[in-house]
Amino acid sequence: MADADLDVVIRQLARQLHTGLMTRAKERRDRFNGLAAKAKGKETGERFKMMAKATMEQATAAAKRLQMSADNVADSYARSMRLAASAPIAVKVEKKAKDKPEKKAKTKKAKARKAK
Repeated sequence: MADADLDVVIRQLARQLHTGLMTRAKERRDRFNGLAAKAKGKETGERFKMMAKATMEQATAAAKRLQMSADNVADSYARSMRLAASAPIAVKVEKKAKDKPEKKAKTKKAKARKAK
């Protein structure tokens, strides 16, 4: 995993989260359906069935958003790494070391004269 690209790792983690989220949502749906079957009143049973349906709808929407976000992040990371790899390296040109100290020395002397 140390040599893996991070965009692949991001996608794998998103798949794991998606699977876990949908598993928990199905467990919750089954619980509500079980409560609906045990309900004594018709209205109570219908309410539990509606809650089970709403649970799955909300979990599906959340899973889609999670997957979309992870895909966007992975694509963005991969794109930035491609751009960084293709960018030319800037080479700094060094100036003569003698010119800089002379100029600084002159400016310090001029400032000292102005201050008097």
